[in-house]
Amino acid sequence: MKDCNQCGKCCIKYGGGDLSASKEEIDLWEIFNPEIFEYVKNNQIWFDPESGNRLKTCPFLEIEPQQNPLSSEKYSCSIYQNRPEDCRHYPSLISEMIRDECEMIEVKDLTNQKQAQKKLDVLMQDSRPANG
Repeated sequence: MKDCNQCGKCCIKYGGGDLSASKEEIDLWEIFNPEIFEYVKNNQIWFDPESGNRLKTCPFLEIEPQQNPLSSEKYSCSIYQNRPEDCRHYPSLISEMIRDECEMIEVKDLTNQKQAQKKLDVLMQDSRPANG
């Protein structure tokens, strides 16, 4: 498994309404991060603060300035430290990564998915809940 190359596929795929945030996260944003909370509507995330319409992409996904015009675009999260748990826990399964065409997957991961899952579990252990 390769390191994340910031391709943004996961954020692009799930950033348009497929994510949720817990009531606890939303309450914390309301108090400590009003710039995030303004994109919450009825305890659901990523709505335009002016129109109230659901956004098609996460408002906090940013394209990094390219150093080399021939290189692929790289993405970053402007709320990385305060991102929803849904984002923190992804990816959880090799099958998700395959389905989502994650660029971290290598041929050896496809041929030995059990071993790849073990590696992913170790890689993600600090991002997942203690009991998960």
